[in-house]
Amino acid sequence: MAQTRELSAVNEALTPLADSQRVFGWHDHAALWFSLGVGLLVMQIGAYLVPAVGTRDAALAIVLGSCLGAGLLAWTARLGCESGLSSAGLMHATYGSAFARLPVLLNIVQLIGWTTFEMVVMREGTQAIGKQAFGVALDGPMGTVLTTLLWGAVLLALLAGSMVKLVRRFVSRFGLPLVVLSLLWLTWQFATRLHAGGFAAFWSRAGDGSMGTFGALDLVIAMPVSWLPLVADYARHGRRGGAGAGNAFNGTWLGYGLANIWCYALGVMVVSVAAPGTPLVAALLLAQGGLLALGLILIDELDNAYGDVYSGAVSTHSLLPRWSVRRWGLVLGAVCIALAMVLPMHALEPFLLLLSSVFVPLYGVILGRLGTGRAARVGAHRIDLVAAGLWVAGIAAYHACAAWASQWGAALPTLALTFALAWFTRPAAGATDASALVRNRG
Repeated sequence: MAQTRELSAVNEALTPLADSQRVFGWHDHAALWFSLGVGLLVMQIGAYLVPAVGTRDAALAIVLGSCLGAGLLAWTARLGCESGLSSAGLMHATYGSAFARLPVLLNIVQLIGWTTFEMVVMREGTQAIGKQAFGVALDGPMGTVLTTLLWGAVLLALLAGSMVKLVRRFVSRFGLPLVVLSLLWLTWQFATRLHAGGFAAFWSRAGDGSMGTFGALDLVIAMPVSWLPLVADYARHGRRGGAGAGNAFNGTWLGYGLANIWCYALGVMVVSVAAPGTPLVAALLLAQGGLLALGLILIDELDNAYGDVYSGAVSTHSLLPRWSVRRWGLVLGAVCIALAMVLPMHALEPFLLLLSSVFVPLYGVILGRLGTGRAARVGAHRIDLVAAGLWVAGIAAYHACAAWASQWGAALPTLALTFALAWFTRPAAGATDASALVRNRG
């Protein structure tokens, strides 16, 4: 009897998915992206906004930035659903089969970094729960190893299964209702405290001027934009034809936009009622029922780690297709677990944010070339010099805006610039179909 082998005969990441694999409906897209949009990091950034810009400007930045950022995610999701291509496939279709390896490799590096960071967030949340709720100190060397391995083992178990089944059977049916209930409970708890302290005083609170409104908007947009290199890896599983692409667009926009607004707003509420200097996790634990609610959010944080490492596995498979996406996922997951125990992740967070900045212009070019009703296609060349040049120029423009015009933000101007230039310089129709990616991956 032949043994089952974890080797892939076809580069699944660069080949449009077959109809039999495209099963996600509107509810699946919405549940997935609501779950991925919920996270302690989002709440922490929300908590940072109020002291900087004040409550009213923070609320404006949260709503507007979440709608715009989730809209970009939804646009990319529609493109992935229509083409059936992964994120790596879209990069190949835009930049050429040889040059695309550079952004794909950068995406793998950032996804390993963010997965490792998520592991640290879950570990530190677990340590805080153990200390404040049970009086157990888990922040020593042995406690750090044990809590990291605990979450790592669960992550590996999820990676050994099917992504599609995880989304449809767990996230949609069980995970989403539990997370919504935990957010509702925490919102009620902190809204009650705000009301007791005077809502008018909360709403009229002024900022310290350390950040402008556009800077706050840029910070809010940064979270959904950080998911741009991943969204097509999931949206390509959306049903083909009819309302399939529309379901991917609407479900992604509604799911992520709602979660982003909710978590940012909850962070604002928490920092407004907690004692100065109180860490976010500690403030959540002080709320009635906060232990259970925080535990559910930590479990949901696992979805973020899974989402990062699964997409990293798809991208790695696009470069080295002899191993399947599942096998690469297990390898990358093990690497992240090891890194979480040795790297000073909080010191590396600025580097990860810097690395993420390259994907703003990257997707400005992709959407300008492929997101305006034109099919995802590739030419006969291995490098699209114009697209590559626009990406490099976009990176320079992003950092120039951040350095010399930070009051206007950097993400939106860079996206607008690279999108417009990519649209005006897009090649004429008639290139080979996207399925040629398999023959032209160099």
